[in-house]
Amino acid sequence: MKMTLSFNLFAAGVLLSTVFSFSVFAQTKDNSLSAEDILAMKSGGETTVRKSGSNAFSLPAANLPLSKRLDFSVGNSFFRNPWVQAPATTDARDGLGPLFNTNGCQNCHIKDGRGHPPQDGDTNAVSMLVRLSIPAQTAEQKQAIIKNGVIPDPIYGGQLQDFSLSGAKPEGQIQLAYQAVPVTMAGGEVITLRQPQLSITDLQYGPMHPQVMMSARVAPPMIGLGLLELIPEQTLEQIAKEQRAEAKGISGKLNRVWDVEAQAFAAGRFGWKAGQPSLMQQNAAAFNGDLGLTSELFPVENCSLLQSVCDELPNGGKPEVSRNVLTFVEFYSRHLAVPARRNVNDPQVIKGEALFAEVGCQSCHVTQIKTAKTTVSPALSEQLINPYTDLLLHDMGEGLADNRGEYLANGQEWRTAPLWGLGYTQEVNGHTNLLHDGRARNVMEAILWHGGEAQQSRDQVVALSKPDREALVAFLHSL
Repeated sequence: MKMTLSFNLFAAGVLLSTVFSFSVFAQTKDNSLSAEDILAMKSGGETTVRKSGSNAFSLPAANLPLSKRLDFSVGNSFFRNPWVQAPATTDARDGLGPLFNTNGCQNCHIKDGRGHPPQDGDTNAVSMLVRLSIPAQTAEQKQAIIKNGVIPDPIYGGQLQDFSLSGAKPEGQIQLAYQAVPVTMAGGEVITLRQPQLSITDLQYGPMHPQVMMSARVAPPMIGLGLLELIPEQTLEQIAKEQRAEAKGISGKLNRVWDVEAQAFAAGRFGWKAGQPSLMQQNAAAFNGDLGLTSELFPVENCSLLQSVCDELPNGGKPEVSRNVLTFVEFYSRHLAVPARRNVNDPQVIKGEALFAEVGCQSCHVTQIKTAKTTVSPALSEQLINPYTDLLLHDMGEGLADNRGEYLANGQEWRTAPLWGLGYTQEVNGHTNLLHDGRARNVMEAILWHGGEAQQSRDQVVALSKPDREALVAFLHSL
């Protein structure tokens, strides 16, 4: 497929303007901030940017050289702009579908931020998708699950596609309803959680497997991913070892997943259950599953053997996403900067930070990790970061369970979500929906859904006084 370097001029202009607008912390004139405060603000180390507003998640790493910012902008253009049906004159972006969830990455990772479940009045679930799988029953399936992580539904595959090209039919439509779950806090305040009830309607290609397992997933933020990719595996193993040694019921583990390029198992880092080992593979899998696009890593279109539509409609070449495009998108997703922490010297935030550690949240939401030394991504090399994650799998209890395994992750286990940038969610995305399926409408609801290994910490939060709970939330909003 021919590669074209044309890209959205508005996007390029905005991003190239950051060459002159990103903040250098060493140049701050705010005398109220101590050196310790400034260090605390730099969640992404020297890559951190000081930016508020709706574009706070869309800036390149502050220390990215000027010579590399055009690569960032080109990657952004392929991430932001829509892909189209083949054949088309836009041959660098054709091949969409025929079955897909969206026609552009930015539609799910809105403003490079967080997706959300369907809201009242929504006719689709653009920034949320549904994973599908069935239990392994035969010896062949049990062997396949070791390498593939899951056994897909025989007709609908590993993911429901609720959009299609005009010559095809969407696989089905996602429906969500909620059941109220009240929780009484210390002092008598009642917080009502919402338990999602997921169903699929309008199936167009026959019935699903009778034992199909479904898991709703919203798109996570894109910030700091390159830094997470560079945390040494030995560091993560050491964190898991220390958790076990503390004997407080916290026992994280690395997922071990199949690396398509290396043809070997590797540490899982990305996805809600850490099912992908690298950003290259995560991006290629999203192109394939979400947009219906093939690449070197995933050369087969996302139709099952029982769906003929992929053979019947034109494709955009083989592969539809060139290695060059994948490399630009990888560079972009690696270098999206984490915005700085705010209000670090506010007394309420300081109190909340102490409570965060006191109730045990820091056992999994780990701070102060150093990235590996690398010449491939020098801006990300040897950075002292505060991601508030250990990238490990933890049992989060029955309340959050999707009862669907993925490689070593069982149906109750989830990867610890990074908390950096949490306080920017409202201004970037216009909502505060959290957790893997967006069920939590705010930070406190997210905390109250924690169970399993986090049950003790959750119960301690419930027992806090209202002023202490407000301080804890203020700290989380400062991230």
